Amino acid sequence: MITGAGRGLGLIAACELANAGARVVLGVRDTGKTHGAVAGLPGTFEVRPLDVADLTSVRAFADAWSGDRDILIDNAGVMGIPAARTADGLDVQTATNYSGPFLLTNLLLEHITDRVVHVTSQLHRQGKIDLNDLDWRTRTYNGMGAYEASKLAVVLFSLELQRRLTAAGSPVRSVLASPGIARTSLAAHSRSNVINRFTFLTNDAERGALSLLYAATQDVPGNSYVGPDCLGGLRGDPAVRQQGKAGLDEAMAGRLWDATADLVGAVTR
Repeated sequence: MITGAGRGLGLIAACELANAGARVVLGVRDTGKTHGAVAGLPGTFEVRPLDVADLTSVRAFADAWSGDRDILIDNAGVMGIPAARTADGLDVQTATNYSGPFLLTNLLLEHITDRVVHVTSQLHRQGKIDLNDLDWRTRTYNGMGAYEASKLAVVLFSLELQRRLTAAGSPVRSVLASPGIARTSLAAHSRSNVINRFTFLTNDAERGALSLLYAATQDVPGNSYVGPDCLGGLRGDPAVRQQGKAGLDEAMAGRLWDATADLVGAVTR
């Protein structure tokens, strides 16, 4: 099951997994466009409507779910977008990148048999989280600041999720994947989009998707961080790397979990 799989890294990963024999569920906002994107391709695809920023959509998706899946890949994301609020009143960027996937993962966790892959970013190392204002209600909104914070939150989510899985004796793993800087449309709303012109510093989309595929298929320990192996994690082939120090703060991870659960409401079915 892959979120945001209608284009970019998610679509590439979905196609590669399906081509290898997996049955892939694509959770996307635009089902018509996604049906067109996978039409005629080898493999088995199931396209379902899902907007991870919309908590009603997330809950409806989870309520309709039946049966088990090996892997959940939380891939959907946006970067550096202007300030906006969802129908639930949440910050769109934080909800898309973190709080929506947090809720979705918790609602589907009982049906996941192997692992959850969280797509994060090398920029999590610059992130700063305000537990009193996760949703940018009192602070002055900053598009890139919100992006970096959301990606740090993803890293901390993986840490706390793995702690809980281990404590429960579950064999399910929580794994992180960073594509480095992949040349996709993700940064279209951001000043960071200029770096896509410097191909020697970036991965193309196919190479960036290798981190997702590695994290989803290789025998790596829980809470592993998979990212490009050269140039400060910006480009290269996937390897097990080390997340930033802030992403290893167990106390912060626990507090963030509680604050996020308060933000999104009940996280069990």
